[in-house]
Amino acid sequence: MIQIYLGCQPMLNDDFRIARVQRTLRWFERDIPLLNMRVKELSKERQESARKFAAAVIDQTRAELERLMRERTAASSEPAEPPCEPAD
Repeated sequence: MIQIYLGCQPMLNDDFRIARVQRTLRWFERDIPLLNMRVKELSKERQESARKFAAAVIDQTRAELERLMRERTAASSEPAEPPCEPAD
């Protein structure tokens, strides 16, 4: 549940963000065979460029997932911040 108090909106839940990145990573990984089909008509250099780009995007997505999971672990060990409340 997202509540808005005078423009104060909590950030997305960590679990939601992690699930979204996991879903994106699975989508990228499942797309590799389709990428190979899409680039087969291109020159070898272009094929290799497309594959390298896809691999870089997957690597970045994995790094983002790892970062989010580390942050969630760190946040769970920190005391909770007081909720955002409206000013008087």
